[in-house]
Amino acid sequence: MIIISVIKTELLLKLVIPLFSISFIFLALVPIIGVEVKGAKRWLDIYFFRLQPIEILKPFFILMTVKILTLEKLKNTQLKYFLSFILLASVIILLIDQPDLGQSILLVGSWVTTVFISGVSLIYIFIFFSIFLLSLSSLLFFLPDKFGYIINRLVTFFDPTQGDRFQSSSALDAIRLGGLTGQGMGEGILKESVPEAHTDYVIAVISEEYGSLVSIMIIIIFLYIAFRIIKNCFNQDNEFFKFSLSGLATLLIFQTFIHAGVNTNLLPTTGMTLPFLSYGGSSLMGSAILAGLILNYTKNKTYLYD
Repeated sequence: MIIISVIKTELLLKLVIPLFSISFIFLALVPIIGVEVKGAKRWLDIYFFRLQPIEILKPFFILMTVKILTLEKLKNTQLKYFLSFILLASVIILLIDQPDLGQSILLVGSWVTTVFISGVSLIYIFIFFSIFLLSLSSLLFFLPDKFGYIINRLVTFFDPTQGDRFQSSSALDAIRLGGLTGQGMGEGILKESVPEAHTDYVIAVISEEYGSLVSIMIIIIFLYIAFRIIKNCFNQDNEFFKFSLSGLATLLIFQTFIHAGVNTNLLPTTGMTLPFLSYGGSSLMGSAILAGLILNYTKNKTYLYD
């Protein structure tokens, strides 16, 4: 975060394409040499640690999308939206193969918001959603062995009697037991009874041990950060910075609320980390890159740059 925030903004702009390309290559290598954990192949084993490439790619994907949307050659054409859609589709195809539906939905939501802010017609967004839903339905229909778990989670979400709701029920019980002030540090049992509680159910663990007041405060902090970023966008005359900051803020908030929604059973179960707080080196690295980019684009009145 510190390194990215202090790099000269002009140099950082030149590094967007190379950094995105490297991240995309890592993501493309996952199906070939990736490590499978609990039925999902999402990690690369890099000697000292396991890297989840999508966590690193997410912020650079937003910047790459904005770079396409602000290209001078494509300024007055609709081709820029098609090219950015192709970019999204290429990443989503690799994610679906892992499979990682949660990150796919996060990227889709962030892309739609970024493109919408750039001034795209609602007709194009409607067409995109139609293509996305049709593609997802086709995957569920033609490849039930690989993607049947999505249907199971949706069925269980809408009808709790039809499936295993152990994780969701345990998270809700933990939040309920924690009350407003919590059970005390280290006194929670959720982290020991639910798989991946240290990553996917962090807000429930926090609620159980420290209380719902602390969890609400954490959500408010994320909202305040997003508010400050969006407020800064009004001072930006440069379209690249304006769209980039909007997209990065969207990425941060969507990820936070998907995590909180899963923990409180407002959304179907999906693996989604909470930025900065969930365990995992890749998640922390991706969050740090995102924060570094935001700091870089806002610290020195970057709207004065051409």
